[in-house]
Amino acid sequence: MNRTLKFIFNHPFTRNNRISGIVDLVIWQIRSRLTTKPIKYQFTEKSKLMVTKGLAGATGNIYCGLHEFEDMGFLLHVLRKDDLFLDVGANIGSYSILASAEIGAKTIAFEPIAHTYHILKQNIAVNKIEERVEALNIGVGSNKGVLKFIDTMDTCNHVSSDSVEGTEVNVDTLDNVLNGRSPLLLKIDVEGFETEVLEGAAKCLKDPVLKAIIIELNGDGSRYGYEDSDIHKLLIEHGFSTFTYDPFKRILKEEPGTGHLNTLYVRDIDFVQERVSNSRKVRVKNKAF
Repeated sequence: MNRTLKFIFNHPFTRNNRISGIVDLVIWQIRSRLTTKPIKYQFTEKSKLMVTKGLAGATGNIYCGLHEFEDMGFLLHVLRKDDLFLDVGANIGSYSILASAEIGAKTIAFEPIAHTYHILKQNIAVNKIEERVEALNIGVGSNKGVLKFIDTMDTCNHVSSDSVEGTEVNVDTLDNVLNGRSPLLLKIDVEGFETEVLEGAAKCLKDPVLKAIIIELNGDGSRYGYEDSDIHKLLIEHGFSTFTYDPFKRILKEEPGTGHLNTLYVRDIDFVQERVSNSRKVRVKNKAF
């Protein structure tokens, strides 16, 4: 609980109005104890989100509007209708819903864990965006095949580093799934398996249409023998640089190195800055930005 309160108190949306975040926290705690079914919440002006108890990442959206404010804000400002967004490690679909329900972009969402994928499909249905979101119950890696996943850790579900433990899941590469399609934005949240994802995305990384990557780099790759520094080097070699983004000011600022959690990589900065500067305002929790 202390961690949740700290999150609310420091979040850009609620740090100047902490009472609202605490009220939403209390209401959620009550509602989530009264039912085992997913609860529907208004997410953004044009989107809704189905959330169940125990989904730590998703409940951050309930308390603070956008759980990962800077990255979600960047997505909302850089995408346009009919752009293609890749959501690798979609979980229940928070990013996918923002992209396709609020903006009208097309999304390919990858979620390997069956019970999480079920909620993802519910979120797609409640927003009536089945024609815009291609949801795949598979993992993403360097080759097509089968891998075992740990499936009991919510947002921390990951490929098993032990060949004995886990649930078998079909896996494919991004290049295979894309089959010539060109994404503008790629989000990768795979708890340390990022290197394998990128190894299966050689064509995607070379595609000039791809302008930005949101990727979680927090050292988890070490469980598979990978280093975040190698990923950073690979993306720099493909013309990307690391940036921070302020959704309120709509300013991209180049920052060397990787972020604490997610890192934003951008190339063709003039194109991207023009996009975010001129996008329409989005309303979340009665705030437009």
